[in-house]
Amino acid sequence: MKNHLLGFVLATVVMSASSVGIGAQKTLTFGIVPQQAASKLATLWGPILKHLSEASGYDIVFQTAPDIPTFERRVLAGEYDIAYMNPYHFTVFNQRPGYRAMARQSEKRIKGIIVVRKDSPLTSLVELDGSKLAFPAPAAFAASVLPRSELNQQGVHFEPMYVSSHDSVYRSVAKGLFPAGGGIQRTFDNVAPEVREQLRVLWTTKGYTPHAIAAHPAMDADTFARVQQALLGMNDSPEGRSLLAAIKFKGVEKAADTDWDDVRALQIDLLADMLK
Repeated sequence: MKNHLLGFVLATVVMSASSVGIGAQKTLTFGIVPQQAASKLATLWGPILKHLSEASGYDIVFQTAPDIPTFERRVLAGEYDIAYMNPYHFTVFNQRPGYRAMARQSEKRIKGIIVVRKDSPLTSLVELDGSKLAFPAPAAFAASVLPRSELNQQGVHFEPMYVSSHDSVYRSVAKGLFPAGGGIQRTFDNVAPEVREQLRVLWTTKGYTPHAIAAHPAMDADTFARVQQALLGMNDSPEGRSLLAAIKFKGVEKAADTDWDDVRALQIDLLADMLK
């Protein structure tokens, strides 16, 4: 009986010691803009964050938000240690609370698209005049801001309907709920094949600097450098390149805040009130 009791006590001590060790590992939250369903994002990004955790020595955990406006409020509140955000978001949240560019997708210019059903007779944007069109959120840069701007420039009158995510846009258009909707090529490529096969791209925008991976302003220099190096190191191993390919990245490159000056030049002020 004493031996059993001693064994139980020793096992408890070992488990407690292990828990202390795990708890002592620095945890960093990595917020992903919810362009797709949380389950889809977790499937795509979970293995990447596991790889980054092992490479950096930190426990980097996946987080997102139920919709893009909620994500915007959380970034503004500084709830994520690291955040993957769209180009316009970065120009806003670089000002306040001061997120700093860490990395971005290499060999990439982000382009917005407008999709229609594959069997749609539509061949031009002007044919969308008078329609209700699906977009993920008002400040979704390439999937909403750029297409809406082009439609306005062409004199197309439309009513934007915001459906919370890129996947919701594609599914809504595929079901015939809207004649067209905005997205980006990467999320279109990642949507379920049975949805994508029902759609075609009607129009594509010009290219801009892609999404930012940015760090909270309170992150210390050593942590920033270690996570950044872990990100860049994914280019150098077959495993890392395979994980990046799953999210349609050719690679990752170091980024500077000024990389998004092309987006700043558009003088978009949709979220200006958030900074007041």
